[in-house]
Amino acid sequence: MFDNLSDKLDKAFHILKGHGKITEVNVADTLKEVRRALLDADVNFKIAKDFTNKVKEKAIGENVLTTLQPGQLMVKLVKDELTELMGGDVAGVNLSGNPSVILMSGLQGSGKTTFSGKLANFLKTKKNKKPLLVACDIYRPAAINQLHVVGEQIGVEVYSEEGNKNPVEIAQNAIKHAKANGFNVVIVDTAGRLAVDEEMMNEIANVHKAIEPNETLFVVDSMTGQDAVNTAKAFNDRLNFDGVILTKLDGDTRGGAAISIKSVVNKPIKFIGTGEKMEAIDVFYPSRMADRILGMGDVVSLVERAQEQYDEEEARKLQKKIAKNEFGFDDFLSQIQQVKKMGNMKDLVGMIPGAGKALKDVEIEDDAFKHIEAIIHSMTPVERTKPSILDAKRKNRIAKGSGTSIQQVNQLLKQFDQMSKMMKMMQGGAGKNMMRMMGGMKGMRP
Repeated sequence: MFDNLSDKLDKAFHILKGHGKITEVNVADTLKEVRRALLDADVNFKIAKDFTNKVKEKAIGENVLTTLQPGQLMVKLVKDELTELMGGDVAGVNLSGNPSVILMSGLQGSGKTTFSGKLANFLKTKKNKKPLLVACDIYRPAAINQLHVVGEQIGVEVYSEEGNKNPVEIAQNAIKHAKANGFNVVIVDTAGRLAVDEEMMNEIANVHKAIEPNETLFVVDSMTGQDAVNTAKAFNDRLNFDGVILTKLDGDTRGGAAISIKSVVNKPIKFIGTGEKMEAIDVFYPSRMADRILGMGDVVSLVERAQEQYDEEEARKLQKKIAKNEFGFDDFLSQIQQVKKMGNMKDLVGMIPGAGKALKDVEIEDDAFKHIEAIIHSMTPVERTKPSILDAKRKNRIAKGSGTSIQQVNQLLKQFDQMSKMMKMMQGGAGKNMMRMMGGMKGMRP
């Protein structure tokens, strides 16, 4: 995500390296490269120009503190302006209705149906809501089937009416069904097209007028760049939607849509999609995204994801096992599963300050743990509990069973042994204090 933009911005800031102060000349050179980086990321020319002009106004005459280099100050100014450009403050979703009605809009292929499921799952698991998904795409039977599959996957009911070709009726009947059956959120998935057309706009405008949603969200594929921004403007002119959802931000996206969509439609980005799994949904924080674009990572989001997977009871059990020297490969496997639930590995690495830049040429596979898991699954229950019994014969069997080599098995055993020793050492005050701190942080939110 934004790798190319991050690299180009980093090179732009290097122009100021070694300069003792900010001048009109070195600022102009730097911002010319910043503007070029934004244009390469598919940001609209006028927006890129206005952006650099604002940064220039703030930079010229700015006193460089003794603790800052000119390059560091420029990074701060660009970060602040990027944050403002993408919306400034985080924007929540309106759940004031009873039930709250959320209307999803967007083109076909933008990920609208999948994201409707992600949003339902988010509201169910994070906001303790009882959502109802509504299938109003009357043109694509596959879309209705897809929504039912998604609903079954996340344990959320899907309302659809076979044979009914009137989306307004379906949506109205769904809201009645929700009221009668205790659903407090209704998410209406509407039809999309391959391009904006009058028929689609009329249809969704009629649905919007009939159900008067608390929240109308526009779902856009971030990989379409400036086209996404233009489509958002066309929808907003007709629907006056409340917010934007950017999907596929985990893909090879240049980032133009994320950076410039707010300034074009004057509506906030509310959520982003960061993967294929139903849990791959994040609230959009402009400041955190600006940090990631500038290669500063996103520690707060990383900690939040870790906290979501933190189980106090499991942590206590694990602590006792470590104290008794009973930490085995089953426990290790359990920890891997928790890390995997936090998201894809490339996304997680990008949240660590400096790691994205350091590992930019390293291919990080989403299934980075597959060899480790295969080796552990090839062990017997006794071997997982007592790794010390693993002799050459057993290691050979495990290597063949997991499709790995003896060297890989030995490497895992060595790493496991080192980790076990380190965890044992932490069982003093440091380990207990860390557990206590994590427990206290669990309920915190920025």
